[in-house]
Amino acid sequence: MKMTVKDCLELDVFKPCVIASGNRNLKNSIRSISVLDAADSKTAVKNNGVKDQLVLTSFYGMDKDVKTQVKVVKALAEKGVGGIVLFHSPEGVTPENAPVVEAAEACGLPLIILTSGNKSEYSDVIERVMDKLLAGSDLGNDLINNTISNLMDFDRHGSFPEALRVAALKNDFQVVLISKNFNPILIAENRHKVSVADAVRKLQKKGRADDGRRYSILDVDDIAAFWGTVNIGEEEYFLLIVDNEERYSAVEITKLAEIIQLAMGMWKYTPVRDAKAELIKALMRGNRSLAYSLKSEVDLEGFVPLSAFYGKALEGSKFTETIESYEKSNCCEIISITEGDETYGIVLKKDERGAEDNYSKTKCLSLYQDLKEVSDDVRLFHVTGLGTLEDAADGFTLINETSTFVESVFPHKRVFSKYEMVLVSNCISIQLQGGHIKRNYVSLLEPFMKEMGENKARQLLETLETFVLDAGMNSSKTSKFMDIHTNTVQYRLKRINEVLGAEITGNRVIPGLTIALALQRLERVVNE
Repeated sequence: MKMTVKDCLELDVFKPCVIASGNRNLKNSIRSISVLDAADSKTAVKNNGVKDQLVLTSFYGMDKDVKTQVKVVKALAEKGVGGIVLFHSPEGVTPENAPVVEAAEACGLPLIILTSGNKSEYSDVIERVMDKLLAGSDLGNDLINNTISNLMDFDRHGSFPEALRVAALKNDFQVVLISKNFNPILIAENRHKVSVADAVRKLQKKGRADDGRRYSILDVDDIAAFWGTVNIGEEEYFLLIVDNEERYSAVEITKLAEIIQLAMGMWKYTPVRDAKAELIKALMRGNRSLAYSLKSEVDLEGFVPLSAFYGKALEGSKFTETIESYEKSNCCEIISITEGDETYGIVLKKDERGAEDNYSKTKCLSLYQDLKEVSDDVRLFHVTGLGTLEDAADGFTLINETSTFVESVFPHKRVFSKYEMVLVSNCISIQLQGGHIKRNYVSLLEPFMKEMGENKARQLLETLETFVLDAGMNSSKTSKFMDIHTNTVQYRLKRINEVLGAEITGNRVIPGLTIALALQRLERVVNE
């Protein structure tokens, strides 16, 4: 049943009261109710900033801080709460709460003050408002009654998905069952004012519910969607329900979700596998034949892999928004799975040859630089410039073999390409094989220890490592990394040339020297 602030004010628990602000918006919808007891605006918005929610508060925790109260009112108004009820202010509007009232009025937010003579407590208001919300949610309610009638009509419908689509169409709601990797498994979509894709993207930005509610409200283009988790067998899924006409309360949607889940069991419905997630897992395991069969199943004909990537700490709305923007502007599709704080994925582009390939590659590299900015903890490993699923499988193999070590060899980098990983892969092979090949590289650095004292040798080797592996052979960057003057760097580089008897930036010198220095760093990691 849909309720408004005005409907709430008709309840006995609100008498007497003062409508201190927002008279023009008393028709604001109320779908749920909560108590605000936060001490700051950030916590208040996190816990109570829910669209169409009635917020009860005495501003406990900030009762002496009117500036913070004003900030909270403005922030909650931006989140679209239906109204605020202020307890324990028997005199109504006072000089103390006047700034809060003014802020609420400026936002058009109904602020109800329970005045002298009103003995209602939080529990009284919650009970009466919930009773009102529940009044239309029994089995006589059209939503519940019609849904049950359709979902349980085993003679008329051939399958659970068919029954669900008919129920959704007749009752103006949409349903999406989504895998834990945010891939739609079952869709009952009946209008495009809010598309399933829009709702799923919004849910992906939101992430898991963290407020303890069974079903949480999700605002999608000003249309209310509700989502929660369901378990089918041993797998966890997201169930997302879109209320097309904003007709139903959170309580009714929760009942609807329970009925849908019950019907799944009665139909013995088994969700189809998450083929996109399985495709990524097949590539990660190097199972090429399974990957090719899954490619057809997930309808990716006409697309070819451009890049395979692995990232740590890639999460949150900024990650989702960056991916979404890239897909739209480059006609690409990105498939990814997240396990804990680790994300694996592939970038697929339309199969077009020629100069466009270089453009796509460049744009893909810029994507990884943008993703790096999601947080300071992000680390990205990618193999870009692919063409087939075999290439993608090889890319994941390279990433899996080297990601543990490549950060140690290049500690100042946060995005690692196939060039850094191939170098580290070769160093790992040399390290494991040992023998004369390893000795050949190690010997390139021996002149430092032979021709000078230990401290001086260590100083020059550190400068050489930083110059070659970290600074890209840029003396200015080397001075910043080492926090020494550029002239000091130049002097040390000149001395290094003398010790080695070679120009360290020479084309024939740098390849062997780079491997020798990388081996040295890798050796330190292994021995730690």
